[in-house]
Amino acid sequence: MIITKENRLTLRLALLATALVASLALAVFNANAQDAKAWKKLKADVNLFVANDLGRNGYYQQRPIAELMGNMAEEIGPECVLAVGDVHHFNGVASVDDPLWTSNYESIYTHPELMIDWLPVLGNHEYRGNTCAVLDYSLRSRRWVMPGRYYSRVYESHGTTVRVVMIDTTPLIEKYRTDSIGYPDACKQDIDAQLQWLDATLKAACEDWVIVLGHHPVFAQTSKSDSERADMQRVLLPVLRRYGNVAMYVCGHIHNFQHLRVAGDGIDYVVNSAGALARKVKAVDGTQFCSPEAGFSVISANKQSLALYMIDGRGVAINKVEQRK
Repeated sequence: MIITKENRLTLRLALLATALVASLALAVFNANAQDAKAWKKLKADVNLFVANDLGRNGYYQQRPIAELMGNMAEEIGPECVLAVGDVHHFNGVASVDDPLWTSNYESIYTHPELMIDWLPVLGNHEYRGNTCAVLDYSLRSRRWVMPGRYYSRVYESHGTTVRVVMIDTTPLIEKYRTDSIGYPDACKQDIDAQLQWLDATLKAACEDWVIVLGHHPVFAQTSKSDSERADMQRVLLPVLRRYGNVAMYVCGHIHNFQHLRVAGDGIDYVVNSAGALARKVKAVDGTQFCSPEAGFSVISANKQSLALYMIDGRGVAINKVEQRK
């Protein structure tokens, strides 16, 4: 191509137009992004972060969302991060020395305010690898707190109590249990023992709020196999409903935000979006809200209310799921 005066002028105009568009986009972003003052308003007695579907080696939106989580943690002061599965894409980890622990986790979530407890559960991608290594990483990292494949912990502050119940959903789904090559550890798990433990835990729960968290949804819009949700509804749902004390079931897996309610059911079913790469979503029967944005969630509780805020990549609370007493 011969560079003429006219070509140079055209190129300059194109560059100016591009710069103007970028400047306007940044202005819109800054106008909509929330700040520390807005984030402080989300804080209650007990505060928890929810993050999942993270492991992309810092690509896509993983690194900026990780930085956002740290900045918001400065204002909200979460007790912990509830890591609801698929911290490692795509084939889990091979051992506690796998380099993915650095590239997916340690080198990404570096903000001082994220040096708190991370309470993980296994996702289907962890089940593609060595699931024992995920548990054993608790011996390597002070903040990786995983006492078992399923477990419970109670948080209390200013008289408010919140029980979080972390469950292992991959073995509850038949397509994973029957694929011993793709998911070698799934068929080895005693699902009856887990369900009995969950039943006993919920029966004894007397906290102000009870939240159950697992990787797979009970209800959600997704292109993934219908059998996943059918198995979850058949196996898990009766236990969640049995004692009438579960306020929310929170999961990941679908890579978008969703909030669903079911007629005659007091549980809010929440899908927390991916902390790296999100996907499209559409409303279905029971949908109260949905969004294709990537991000994470903030859970805030006091005696009278339990709120879950869906946070997009700009730090904006795009939706609030709330229960009140």
